[in-house]
Parts: sequence; structure tokens; C-alpha cells
Amino acid sequence: MNFDYLKEIKNLIATIEKDEMQHMEECTQLLADAVLNKKSIYIFGASHAGILSQEMYYRAGGLMLINPIFGREVLLDISPITHTSKMERLVGYGTSIAETVDFKKDDVLLVHSVSGRNPVTIEIAKYAKEKGCKVVGITNLSYSKSVTSRHPSGKNMYEYCDVVLDNHGDIGDACVSIEGLEQKVSPTSTVIGSIMLNTIVAAVTQELVNRGMEHPPIFYSANLDGGDELNQKLYEEYKDSIHYKF
Repeated sequence: MNFDYLKEIKNLIATIEKDEMQHMEECTQLLADAVLNKKSIYIFGASHAGILSQEMYYRAGGLMLINPIFGREVLLDISPITHTSKMERLVGYGTSIAETVDFKKDDVLLVHSVSGRNPVTIEIAKYAKEKGCKVVGITNLSYSKSVTSRHPSGKNMYEYCDVVLDNHGDIGDACVSIEGLEQKVSPTSTVIGSIMLNTIVAAVTQELVNRGMEHPPIFYSANLDGGDELNQKLYEEYKDSIHYKF
């Protein structure tokens, strides 16, 4: 059996620990400041990149203040699925999504795109930055720098970001070579992106406690006795920064 994927993920985790800790710390401070100042935190990704939006949203042990931005036309339940690729590349669609979000100065946007070349994520990052938000990009820098932008600006997503979290994956994302095949299999971006963001959630929570916050806005499990009540109490305190229905 081929267990190379496990080896590749372990190697990437070691690389993240070596090369991305400073960037993760910068992201931690931005998010901690946003929570303390009751700013809003948003996250967006198109197609499979949007899996991280779901991972960070309404999750036991996750930050309550993370608001997902879902573009209907780039969700994975669309049929035919190739429609998502067309919409990712459609100039103006990302701006249309961004215009529905009430971005304010010093809010934080987390935006995920492995290649960072498609207009939808470029436009959302650009729009949020113009509104005074801090933008954190999760991408593959070597991949993004190897491809041209599909946006009229000529820029890729990372060029609109204040902090860049590099997933250090292979160009093309898939990482496991199969004997007799040219195409690699098993992408790494979702796993590594999730590891980085959940590490940051833990670091943000610790930072908030260190700064004197007794009850950081972290979701309690609704399946634990008293969990619903605790979540409701935290929601009432932070509801101005939470933009999804609770």
C-alpha cells in the first residue's frame, strides 16, 4: 500500500513549524485585537478552498466571531460542478459578493486560495483591504508566483494581503506520485490550512486569556450539558460582531 501521503503531511507540518510561525503569530495578534475590540472576522474561499470556511464556522472549540462568506455560485453542491470554475474566473463576481458584506476598518478577512490567481478571491481581498480591513491570505506562494493572474489588475491574491500563510504544498496541490502515472494525487491544502488555522485559534484563545479575558468567545459543544446556554450568553455579548443567524 502507498502511505506516502502521511509522510508528505508530516513533512509539511515540520515545514510550517519552521517557516510559518512568525506569520501565524502575526495573524494571532490581528485576530486577538479584533476580538478585544469587538471587530468582525470574516473568512472566504471558493469551491474546495471554501472547506476552511466551514471548518472555522459554528464549530465547537472554534471562535464565535468568525463569519463565513458563502458565494452561492462557488459552493460544491452546484451542478454541473464545472460551473464553480467558471464563476471563480468571472471578473466582477467577487466584487459583487464583497459588496454584500459590511466590512469596517480593522475588521479581519481570512481568504483562502491555493493558486490565488482567480478573480473571485482577488476581488474580495482587494475590496476588504480598500475598506480598511486587515487581510490574511492562505495560499501556496510558490504555486501563486508560478502562474499569471486571471484578474485585470495583473495581481494575485497574496499581493493584497497584510499577512500571508504559505501552505508550502506542491504546485498543483496534489503530492503523491503513483508509479505509471504522470498526475499526482492527494492534495494537501485543506489539511495544512486547517492545521494552521486551528493552531491559530488555540493561540488566539491563549492570547485573550493572557490579556485578561475570562470568557473568550469560543463555542461550547451543544451536546454538552449547559453548552447551549453558555453559547447564548457569549452570543449576547458579541452579537454585534456576529453576522450569521444564531
